[in-house]
This record gives sequence, structure tokens and C-alpha cells, in this order.
Amino acid sequence: MGANNGKLYGSEGKGSSSISSDISSSTDHTPTKALKNVATIEGLESSTRTLSTPSPGLILPSKSSSLSSPALSSNGHETNSSSSSSAHAETVAVIHPQPGGHTRSRQSKTHHHAPIDLLPDHSLIQILSHLPTNQLCRCARVCRRWYNLAWDPRLWITIRLTGELLQTDRAIKVLTHRLCQDTPNVCLTLEKVVVNGCKRLTDRGLHVLAQCCPELRHLEVAGCYNVSNDAVFEVVSRCPNLEHLNLSGCSKVTCISLTQEASLQLSPLHGQQISIHHLDMTDCFSLEDEGLRTIASHCPRLTHLYLRRCSRLTDEALRHLALHCPSIRELSLSDCRLVGDFGLREVARLEGCLRYLSVAHCTRITDVGIRYVARYCPRLRYLNARGCEGLTDHGLGHLSRSCPKLKSLDVGKCPLVSDSGLEQLAMYCQGLRRVSLRACESVTGRGLKALAANCCELQLLNVQDCEVSPEALRFVRRHCRRCVIEHTNPGFY
Repeated sequence: MGANNGKLYGSEGKGSSSISSDISSSTDHTPTKALKNVATIEGLESSTRTLSTPSPGLILPSKSSSLSSPALSSNGHETNSSSSSSAHAETVAVIHPQPGGHTRSRQSKTHHHAPIDLLPDHSLIQILSHLPTNQLCRCARVCRRWYNLAWDPRLWITIRLTGELLQTDRAIKVLTHRLCQDTPNVCLTLEKVVVNGCKRLTDRGLHVLAQCCPELRHLEVAGCYNVSNDAVFEVVSRCPNLEHLNLSGCSKVTCISLTQEASLQLSPLHGQQISIHHLDMTDCFSLEDEGLRTIASHCPRLTHLYLRRCSRLTDEALRHLALHCPSIRELSLSDCRLVGDFGLREVARLEGCLRYLSVAHCTRITDVGIRYVARYCPRLRYLNARGCEGLTDHGLGHLSRSCPKLKSLDVGKCPLVSDSGLEQLAMYCQGLRRVSLRACESVTGRGLKALAANCCELQLLNVQDCEVSPEALRFVRRHCRRCVIEHTNPGFY
């Protein structure tokens, strides 16, 4: 394909011209010279049409943008193409004759097609389906056929935008406008939008998504700290099928609820329920107990909830969570330092549903809280209690006897955990695959040998900063050949 880049643009590729304009403006500026087989904006005849394509410069900003379209090499990489002048192109008008005319048939007789043009449409669509959003927009500028294929609705189930300098609001507006052409004012194909790290995203961009994409099911805006409650309320109110919401690092978001207008439209029988199953509010520092109570009451279908470093939450918030969200399977409370044993007693009310629990660095948690969880959550598979200095061998004993299906355990930096606790783990939890004992000062070779002898499926063992001998580590290696041992012992290789 690299050898035929000129041929891609020699015939139909000439039907692409860049127009530098502001996206919010409705006035197009026509180039001074009209290319062959291209009609000017002012002199469009009834047999031509104007199609607007978002510029890749809008999706992937660069220091200097060119008016010419980038060519694609055979391996999918771009190659430099000549440009008569440089400009900050933000919209692209692609003008072609109506499909089915005689222009393309005459061109096909006089020009040789690139090998990739010999592929059928369904094969090209399959290839295009592996491209990111910005590259897909670039492909739409190659020729009329590629334009039609690149905007096939099957390729626009997902939109992914990246870049701290990206004008995200404008990019979302242009893309949704194009996707709404076949179904005016609404896009029925878009289900997933990922704009993590796009720091220029604001409430305006989310309002556009809420208004144009009612079938949205998955939204990730991690690190977009300009997003506020108003935009989130709008999205969850207008997108009734939304199941996955990632708000990590959105420090202005304090709760999740329906808008007042949406609440008034719902009947008492319907209730004010939001269909979200997966919610990540990591680093939402402004989240407090009242906000979590609102979330719990509006999102009763939650199964995955991550509240890492939401440092203002207390045990009282977990009481509302257990009361309204009985189906939670995964819960992370890492670095929520105000959560203690009473909070774990409330978490234990989730009973048989809970599979994953992280309370890392929650220093108020002791054996008492772990005993509650172990007693009422026998199907627990993962527990991260790193830095819970109040955890001892007694707590590990309760956990081992009550949760025999435990697969992963992290009790690093728990100085009161010793060989005795590891021996109980080895006796009752023989399906363990990942164990972290980092900086457990009381652990020696005896506990490690017990684990290795009984837990043959062990895949990862972290004993960094532990006083264990090379002999004990070799014993682990002999009995658990698949196990990766992370250590700081210079005598073990």
C-alpha cells in the first residue's frame, strides 16, 4: 500500500479539501483553487453533496497541522505528504458526486487501484474496526469509498479520545453531530465513550453526550477534574442504560443523582433508580457520607464500587451502602482512614455476594472487623489488608477457617502477622495463588515452607523486606514451580 499512496490520492483522494474554521461556526470558507472533479461550495450542483469530517488535528492535536490529508503506509503508519500551505484545520469538507454516477467508472478505467482497494467492503470494515478514533477520522479523508466505510455505524460503537491539550468538548460535538446525520439529533449506535486524561473536558462536552447519545452504556472520564455534579446528573438522567461509570479524579463530583426534571417525570412505582452497576470514584476527595448515601439510594444495582482515597468517608456511610446496595461483589475502601471495625461490620451485611474487598491502609481496622467479614462473607476471594497494623494471627485464623476459597491475600506491613498465621492459611486455604507479605517483620522461613508445601497453585509470593533465608526461598521454588518470588535477599537467585 505504501507504494501506491499517490494513487490513493490521484483519483478519488482529490475529492478531499481542508477548510479552516471554528467548529461552532456555520460558515465554510472555500479554498481559492478548486481541484479537479471537486465542486466549490458556492457552485454546488444538484448532483453533488457536501460531507463534513472531523479533522484528525481535532482528535490528535499537533504543533503544526497540514491542509493535505496524511497517507497510510502498508503497515498502517502515516507517511508525510506534500502541502502547499499550513493552517490549523479543524473541519474538513469532503465533496463527491452522488454514489452511482459515471465519474468513478471512468476513473477506474484510467487509473490503477491500490491493492487494498481490491478488498471487499466487509474486509475493509474489519480492518478499520481495529483503528483508534483519530486514525478512523483520517481514513475518512482518503477517498469517497473510504469515507463511507469509515463512517459505517458498526465502527462507531466506541469513541476513545486522549490528550491533555485536546479540545475535547469540540471534538465530542463534531463527532456526535456527524453520527447523528442519519438519525437527526440522536445517535443510536454509540454505547461507549472513553476520554480519560482529557483535562479540557468540561460539563459542556458531557451535556452533548447526554442529549445526543441515549444508548450510552459505558462512560470513562477519569482525570477530567473540570466535570461537576450537574453534568453527571444530566448523563445518568438521559442515558437510562448507563451501566459503567468511571469518575476517578473528578474532584468536583460529590454525589450521583437524577436531575430534578427527571425525578418529577418518574412515577412512584418506578422509583428513582439508576442502572449503574460499575462505579469508580477513586480520588473523588470531596465525596462525604451524605454523598455516598445519595449514591446508594439511587444506585441499588451496584455490583462494583471503588472508593479509593475518598478520605472523608466514615463508618456511617457504609451503613447506607449495605442497606441499599445488597448486590455489591467488589468494594475498595483503600486509604479511607476513617473507616474502622464498625464499618466492616456493616460491609459484612453484604454476606454471600462479596468477593473482593480492599481496606489497605485503613489503620483503624483490627481483628474484630476482619472476623465480621470472615464470618458472614464465606465466598470472599480477594482481601487486601496491607498496612492494617491491628491485624494479627488471630484475624488470619478466622479468615482461613471461614473463607476457604480465598485466592489472593495482601497483609503486607502488618507487623503482628507471623508464621503461625501463615500455617493456618496453608492448612485451610490451599487454593491461594497470590500472597503478599512485604515488610512482615515476624515472618520467617517456617511460614513460607508451610505455604509452599500446601498451596501448590501459588503463582506470586512477595516477601520483600522480610527476614527469610535463601534456603526457604529455594524450598518455595522447588514446590511451586510456577510461582514468581519477589524478594530483596541478595543471596537468592
